[in-house]
Amino acid sequence: MATVPASGTTFAPAERYIGERVTASLAAIDPATIALVVTTLLKAPAIFVYGAGRSGIIGRAFAMRLVQTGLSAYVIGESVTPIVRRGDAVFILSNRGESQSSIQTANIVRREGAELIVVTARSTSKLAHAASRLISLNLAEDAERPRYAPLGTLFESASLRLTDALIAEILVARGESEETMRSRHAIMV
Repeated sequence: MATVPASGTTFAPAERYIGERVTASLAAIDPATIALVVTTLLKAPAIFVYGAGRSGIIGRAFAMRLVQTGLSAYVIGESVTPIVRRGDAVFILSNRGESQSSIQTANIVRREGAELIVVTARSTSKLAHAASRLISLNLAEDAERPRYAPLGTLFESASLRLTDALIAEILVARGESEETMRSRHAIMV
């Protein structure tokens, strides 16, 4: 029978590990890349967001915030999502950049002539090579990662912070505020 560790013995080092790795990864992103991504998003008539699994959950949160900033944003795969057209922007989150659904989505985006923004931890992946704009999150493996941040935890945590920081940049560029965002906040019952 496995021994259960004392409560809280892993929480603090895991929280510190995740925070430090995510902060270092985001700090390494070239500010010019962020500026290009924000410009691409602001110019697009419509923004489409896609991610599979937990990356998709982060994508949904990003799409919600984009709508709250006054932009037209949709989640790919929803029944009310319109067709991607030339000039639109598609934002795909994929840790490994090799999932079949993400690559298939990228191929459609390229065929239609939309801009493809990719966030991935693997800059040499098939998805990264398809990107018009690439945000590569440097999350190199180490011995502690499986214990403190299993599976895609680092990528997902970094993606959430990245997309929330992009929203802050978009707010400034659009002259928006928390109050104007709140006025577009969905009514939840």
